[in-house]
Order: sequence, then C-alpha cells, then structure tokens
Amino acid sequence: MVRVAVGRVRRRVEETLYGDGPGLMRFDRPAGDPGLFGPGSMVWRVHSDLLGMFTGGLAALLLQTLHPLAIAGVDQHSSYRHDPVGRLNRTAAFIAVTSYGPRHQAQAALAGIRRRHRLVHGTAPDGRPYTASDPALLTWVHAAQTSCFLAGHQMHGKRPLTAGQADHYLREMAVIAQHLGATDVPTSAAALDSYLYAVRAELRATDAALATVAFLRGYGRDPLERAALRILLNGASHLLPPWAARQLNIDRSHPLTAAVDRSAAQALGALLRHACEPFTIVTTAHARARARPDNTFATDADGWAEATIISSKSGPSGTGGGGRTLAPVARAAGAAAQGTQPSHGGRA
Repeated sequence: MVRVAVGRVRRRVEETLYGDGPGLMRFDRPAGDPGLFGPGSMVWRVHSDLLGMFTGGLAALLLQTLHPLAIAGVDQHSSYRHDPVGRLNRTAAFIAVTSYGPRHQAQAALAGIRRRHRLVHGTAPDGRPYTASDPALLTWVHAAQTSCFLAGHQMHGKRPLTAGQADHYLREMAVIAQHLGATDVPTSAAALDSYLYAVRAELRATDAALATVAFLRGYGRDPLERAALRILLNGASHLLPPWAARQLNIDRSHPLTAAVDRSAAQALGALLRHACEPFTIVTTAHARARARPDNTFATDADGWAEATIISSKSGPSGTGGGGRTLAPVARAAGAAAQGTQPSHGGRA
C-alpha cells in the first residue's frame, strides 16, 4: 500500500510539472553528451533537489512580479490564469532541458525562447513600452530566478553550497541568460547582491503583481494540491528579501510563523524526495553523460555542437533509468522551443 501511495505521488508530481503526451525529444542521447553543464556542475546539483527548486521557483515568480514591466508582460501575454498547469509545464520543461538535456536540445530551447521574446511586447499601465527581448529586463528576471533558486537550495537542500560553489553556480547559470540576450549578468553572490540593491528603486507591487499573488494563494485543482501549494508558497516567502515580502503582503517573518512554515515545508519535502528522487530526468542525464560517445557532431552557426548521428544503444526511445518515459517533459520542452505559447522559460 505504501508503494502504491508513493507511486501516486510521483505520478502526480510528474504530471503537474511536465504534463503528458508524445515525445518530441530525448534526454538519453547522444551518448557521452554532458549538455550545457555536466555531472560535476553546480547546476546539476542545485536543480536536482525538489524542495529547494519548488520553493525557489515560487519565490522567483513572486519576486519577478515586482518589476512593473516584467509583470505587465505576464499580465498581458501569459496564459497562466487560464492554463496554469500548462504554463508550469512549459517553464519546468525549459529549466529541465537547459539544465539536463543534451546540448543540441538545450540550444533549440534557447533559440525558441529568443524567437518568442521578439513577439512579446506592449505598453505597461504606467505608459512605458516593454519588450521581452529587452536585455535589462532579461537580466532582472534571470537575477530574480537564480537568487531564489540558490536561496531555496541553501535553506532546504540536502547539501548547501559553499561560498565558492555558490559563485560557481551563478557563473554557470549566467550562460543561459547571456544566450537569451541578457547583459551585465551577475556571476557571483556579491555581484548579485549589488545588482538587487541597485534595481530595488525600480520595483513596486502593482495591481497585477498583487493579483498574481492572490491567484497563486488560491489555486489548486483539489484540496490536496491547494494544501501542498500553500505550504510551498509559505516556504517561498522566507526566501524573498524582507522588503519584497512586505511589498507583496506575504511577510511571515514572525519567529513562530517561520518555524511552522519551515517544519511544514521540510515534511512535504521529505515526502517528495522519498517519492520522486532521484528524478528520472536527472538519472537519465547522468547515464547519457557517462555513456561511451558514439555520435558524430557538427557545429552550427551559433557555435553549438549538434548531434548528426543518433545512437541506438541508449535503450528504448524516450526512456531513462528504470524505463520511465520522458515523453511528458519532451512534449512540453518541444512546445516551448517552437513558441506555441508565450513563454519566458521561467522568466514570466
């Protein structure tokens, strides 16, 4: 009975993150391909911890809403209100493929987001024009995301990073932002702190930002999902700078409240880790990177190595360790790369 319950939790998490459908890409090949980062990277270490990523991802979304131009783009172009799970699928797929996917698939996802960004533009309620391809705006959403991913890992991860490892993580993640068009990307914790201090004057909780918070706090397709999301949101609030939590009216800094929130998050995290870790995508990526290279590579115009011969020795199509299908994340990442929905790859 316990095994059945654990299996249900795993399926529910995978369905919520990645949806379902036919595979458009594979994480198990080409053999020997480490992707953009590889097994020894800080990205692979940080992004493999579910509780840190869940709380960090929600905190990033909350923090990003405080930029009036960023939230204007979300409010006017994103499908999150009408299709929140689909929006999550596309964001999670982008993070998965750029973190763990083979290099040519990560390159395709980045190119798809760049194409989509060129189509996302408008005028914010304060009269200022915006475009999702604005380098400064891309830097903001990247800085908000990486600061919260890192904070989530440091608070909830099984192996918090040293100061040097944290800087290494930020340098690695800067590659993603730079390929999307961001400039002056922080590549150390000190630089990230300086950036957030400097940009704070531009931030405020607009009506759209507060509406996003209200939507998240009330969302859930059933009571169990609503309860889990509330626990994760409460945990996420403690990853935000105190001034950000106050602006969004989610300050939970009272010591007793903070202790309850952390205990609840840790309990939920223990369940998630038991049911879901190691995640199929992670084990599949490790197996692919360790496998003997037997592919031929060509270099495209952007300097990315792209496989031209696909190995047939990696196992059944679209499967990884344990034989679990990778079709859900494949479908969502393919949709993001093709620009079928407004998507900022976690940068909405």
